[in-house]
Amino acid sequence: MSSLKHIVLITLCSVFSSAAYADWASGEIRRLDPENKRLTIKHGEIKSIDMPPMTMVFYVTDPEVLSKLKVADAIEFKVVEEGKKFMVTEIRLKGDAQGLKPY
Repeated sequence: MSSLKHIVLITLCSVFSSAAYADWASGEIRRLDPENKRLTIKHGEIKSIDMPPMTMVFYVTDPEVLSKLKVADAIEFKVVEEGKKFMVTEIRLKGDAQGLKPY
């Protein structure tokens, strides 16, 4: 039982540490889909998840954050990989020191 607790603790630490240390990535919103809690972003390299520049779908847990954004907005965002989905943990308009937290 003790080893199971250690595995759970290590897993939780790695999930929360990757979210805490995610770098800000730059991109442009191409599509908003609040009904499905997702948005499409054309982005540059995302070093924290070793991803080259591309256009792809990202997910949020709170679709309300998407109502504050619009297509063609230049943004900065943080993302983590959760299973097979890439979740945006923070997002802000470029030049905005305060971010929106969709988590």
